[in-house]
Amino acid sequence: MARSTGERAGRTDVPSPRSRPLTAAAVVAVLLGILTILSGGMVLFGGATVRAAAGDAVPFVLWFNFLSGFVYVIAGIGMFMRRRWALMLATGLAIAIATVFALLGLHIYQDGSFEMRTVAAMSLRLLVWLAIAAVATQHLAPKGSRKG
Repeated sequence: MARSTGERAGRTDVPSPRSRPLTAAAVVAVLLGILTILSGGMVLFGGATVRAAAGDAVPFVLWFNFLSGFVYVIAGIGMFMRRRWALMLATGLAIAIATVFALLGLHIYQDGSFEMRTVAAMSLRLLVWLAIAAVATQHLAPKGSRKG
């Protein structure tokens, strides 16, 4: 059985042509990453006025979101390049976001201060990354491991 050029070179790329859903997911990941870096960076490194406008931001959520924005961009680039490792990164991001969201819930349950917009933003992030991970699974998972 003949192997693709990528397999001979030891790369983990997927030799099939680009798909619109995967390209769209990659673009969404990169754009969301850039927006997350910018908004989180403004609150973390902006002046007192910016921090005051953020209200009761939860520090561990803010830092997680800011740092994960860089990973969003990397995952999006990997998906655009059709690298299988991007699937693991997208899945890992969905799991990490769900974990931090659960910790935010615990923080709220323990009467910690928070902003309702943080809950909304985490909900959106989780839904988006679950969708991105699903698209990545559909288009980047090895053929024998796909169910359906």
